[in-house]
Amino acid sequence: QVRLVESGGGLVQPGGSLRLSCAASGSIFSISAMGWYRQAPGKQRELVAGITSGSSTNYADFVKGRFTISRDNAKNTVYLQMNSLKPEDTAVYYCNLNGRLVGMRYDYWGQGTQVTVSS
Repeated sequence: QVRLVESGGGLVQPGGSLRLSCAASGSIFSISAMGWYRQAPGKQRELVAGITSGSSTNYADFVKGRFTISRDNAKNTVYLQMNSLKPEDTAVYYCNLNGRLVGMRYDYWGQGTQVTVSS
């Protein structure tokens, strides 16, 4: 069983920065893809950024140039550095771990961390 624990959310002013962390238990972190998703009130959950087991990254257009995803396999942790935050970035941010092992797909989610961008 894999457990994901997010941290680092909070209240920040527009233009500010936050760094989210997601720590994973278990032994499959290094072979898994990781992603950050977000869900604002009344909206669907959407992909923010992803990183493969080989550290290739992809970003949603609305965060390109502002957010950076990274991973530390030694710490079983994925990060999301968020700069130049805007009020529309306000959402609950979720960590996702996914992959395929012995032909079986797996997909785990964290409990979410609230990010609020407001003056």
